[in-house]
Formats: sequence, structure tokens, C-alpha cells
Amino acid sequence: MKEGIHPNYRDVYFLDVQTGNKFVTRSTVQTRDTIDVDGKTFPLFKCDVTSESHPFYTGAQTRIVETGRVEKFRARFARTTGTVAK
Repeated sequence: MKEGIHPNYRDVYFLDVQTGNKFVTRSTVQTRDTIDVDGKTFPLFKCDVTSESHPFYTGAQTRIVETGRVEKFRARFARTTGTVAK
């Protein structure tokens, strides 16, 4: 392998900002934040969604968006109810 062309592959601390779940894995992600855990300093990457907070993995589906869509549909086609196409 050529020297100097590959990104730095190291342990990175990932934090799910929705649930507070934390885990360490190896990654090449570039971060500015750091965190001290058990006397070691790790780069910190803040995730918006992980398997701990994503509805697909947790089974907690949100119905807010779907309810809005149904209400928009009913409001749009409420005046055409009962009419027959000629």
C-alpha cells in the first residue's frame, strides 16, 4: 500500500443524540469533537439516527405524517363525494 494516501483508520466514539446511546467502533470519519472515556481520548461523532432510535429497528412507527396525508386527501376530495362521472 502507498504511504500517505489512505485516511486515518482509528477507534471513534459514536453518540446517538436522540437516545444517548454510545458505542465505539473503528472508522475513518473526520471529527472535531473529542470525548474522554476511561482515561482514553476518542474522536466523537454525533449521529442523528442509529439502530437504537430508527423506527424501522425499534418497531415504533410514527403516524404523525400519515395522519396529515389522510386529512389532506379527505379535505381535497370532500367536495367531490357522491358525484357521479358522466
